[in-house]
Amino acid sequence: MLYNMPTKLYYGKNIISQHKDEMICGEKALIVTGKNSAKITGALDDVISVLNEFKIPYVHYDEIGENPTYDMILKGRDICLKNECDFVIAIGGGSPMDAGKAIAVLTANPDLIPDDLFDNNNYDVSLPIVAVPTTAGTGSEVTEYAVLTKPNGRKSGFKSNLIFPDVSFLDPIYMLKMNKNLTLTTAVDALSHAVEGLLSKKSTPISNILARESIELIYRYLPKTLEDLENVEYREKLAIASTLAGMVIAQTGTILPHSLGYRITIHKGIRHGQATAIFLPLIAKEVKKENPKKVETLEKIFGTLDNFEIFLKKIGTYNFNIVFTEEELELFSEEVMNSSHIKNTPGNYDKNKIKEMYKKIAKI
Repeated sequence: MLYNMPTKLYYGKNIISQHKDEMICGEKALIVTGKNSAKITGALDDVISVLNEFKIPYVHYDEIGENPTYDMILKGRDICLKNECDFVIAIGGGSPMDAGKAIAVLTANPDLIPDDLFDNNNYDVSLPIVAVPTTAGTGSEVTEYAVLTKPNGRKSGFKSNLIFPDVSFLDPIYMLKMNKNLTLTTAVDALSHAVEGLLSKKSTPISNILARESIELIYRYLPKTLEDLENVEYREKLAIASTLAGMVIAQTGTILPHSLGYRITIHKGIRHGQATAIFLPLIAKEVKKENPKKVETLEKIFGTLDNFEIFLKKIGTYNFNIVFTEEELELFSEEVMNSSHIKNTPGNYDKNKIKEMYKKIAKI
């Protein structure tokens, strides 16, 4: 068993001001954000305040959208190179953090193209990375993963120890502005990470402990948070749960629900967290057939796997309708069967079983 989590993580309210010197990882920063969240949460102001205090110049690149594309990454790299920035501060949800990781590698290796990121033998250096999450979802602040959207529309992740952030600042205050829909979809993304890590063939005693705590926190506090969005105590619990779940997948990776969910995010526009979480009960039941011990933690928390599905429905995870054509089912099942997620998922899967899973969550 190996446990590796080299990121230095600071957690707490107003945590940046308490450890501001550790944000300074170079002489000029590229700040990577989306258009809104970093600004409205106060995170961007806090970061800029620290940079100004230490007289560190910076450039702000704020054009990262949901599911970052190659074009977004390349533009960020070009800005970073042109302005001679030597470290990256990524502020926001998973998309800005993942984009910041990709930009950090491509800037340090300017001869590479985005496709080269998916083979980490192509590079052995990255700019330092600072992560400031503003959502409780992806856990990217503590993982060696980044997910990009390729020109063909497919989402694909790359992995490298070089993109573990050097330091991350987790402040629940930055999450108080999240609306109900964003709170839901990001939290069930974190839940997916924890559950998938628990079920994965790569699970370890340590990752299982982290996964169990994450799942219990989300089970207890997500329904409360959805009813009281500005409750700091509840936000703290979800922030911790998300980061714990990130630590889990940093060891185990993700499994089939992620691959299944990617197709309906790309082709049907369903947000990633919900698109993944709706498949969790289905996969858990398949895993139970092969290895009942793998689902014991879920059954202790929720009572039964059916109750797990009822929980997801009650909080609104399934609040959409999807229609699939037979052509889509054929395409999606083929792509899922060719994905890397399948080998780490206990159970037996073929195209027909994958098609049946899609049919269970859709109207045909």
